[in-house]
Amino acid sequence: MAIVKWNPSRELLNVEREFNKLFNSVSGRFGLIDSSETEEYENAVWMPLTDISEDKDNYTLKLDLPGVSKDDVKISYTDGQLNISGERKQEKETKDAKFHRVERAYGKYYRSFSLPSKIKDDKIEAEFKDGQLIITVPKAEEAKPKEISIKIK
Repeated sequence: MAIVKWNPSRELLNVEREFNKLFNSVSGRFGLIDSSETEEYENAVWMPLTDISEDKDNYTLKLDLPGVSKDDVKISYTDGQLNISGERKQEKETKDAKFHRVERAYGKYYRSFSLPSKIKDDKIEAEFKDGQLIITVPKAEEAKPKEISIKIK
């Protein structure tokens, strides 16, 4: 008997997936959704952990993707939505080995982020290094904070 670790985020993902199926079945009949994007989401087994930070010039997303090759990562940006998807393939099992614990998730993954409207979408960059995907989203000039000095009378 295999020991399976309970993952509450997976359960929430399943509930959200079921609600999305319900709404998408209605919306799909009227041509309101893109079925290829929802298909990737619905087939996802896990979500990579992500840190999001901001400085005066950029938004930065750092996703943990250990064991994933750069070729298995797909990034797209459409109408304010940044989508990251792909698959982490399970290592080949050896016939003599018995697993006592399997905690890492394998299979398809998907994350989607709503980005602010004031960004330079043609300047979004991604770097994959040491199992970490770093996406840099530059802010548009009008979104950058401006410092104004005020004279005291």
